[in-house]
Amino acid sequence: MNMPGAAPPFPQNPKDAVALQQQLRKHLQFTPLDPEKVHLIAGADISFNKFSPEIYAGIVVLSFPQLQIVEQATAISKADFPYIPGLLSFREIPALLEVWGQLQSKPDVVVLDGHGFAHPRRMGIASHFGLATSCPSFGCGKSVLVGRHTELLPEKGSFAYMTHKGEIVGAALRTKTGVKPVYISAGHLITLPDALRIIQMCCTKYRIPEPTRQAHLLVNRLRIESANHIPPK
Repeated sequence: MNMPGAAPPFPQNPKDAVALQQQLRKHLQFTPLDPEKVHLIAGADISFNKFSPEIYAGIVVLSFPQLQIVEQATAISKADFPYIPGLLSFREIPALLEVWGQLQSKPDVVVLDGHGFAHPRRMGIASHFGLATSCPSFGCGKSVLVGRHTELLPEKGSFAYMTHKGEIVGAALRTKTGVKPVYISAGHLITLPDALRIIQMCCTKYRIPEPTRQAHLLVNRLRIESANHIPPK
């Protein structure tokens, strides 16, 4: 990893992992990212059984704003860190970095299935990944980790900021009329408003925006093919 103190080997116990999160938090930067300067966007996701050490990781790179798949890569590895909510990045980041290293077309921004600043220590996987790669990144979670928001209007595009301990940590966004929102939070090298503008341009007919939807499909396909011993395409 690029950040001081973040290079492998990773912490092997929760206490050291929490301490490292506190240290890395100081390096986060929330700088503007003009959507017009984004030409490639990537979705990143992992699939695993929390009772198994095997991790299936994938990244899908898409053109932006056309959202056509440009490249995709996967990796299968074994997690060295236990399944602990709030510390999942230590379990998942090594596999995602392995995939990142395979990409020929590096994206201008990465959306991760998870959280960034909307985390108890403001260091979710999107922040961790952004620091490790020096690539603008943000989280698009399917459920809340921390934070509360006011009621959203039912229409697609409605959003409300989420607060935790008196601080804005993210936003709940309705990506499709009448469906449950997703939860957006800045990770690194992007602001929350820019993350919201970019992800709204990635919303099609599904609840999950296209970058993380395609990454989710990819890693689930990889896990099933691996279980059935089918060579991945």
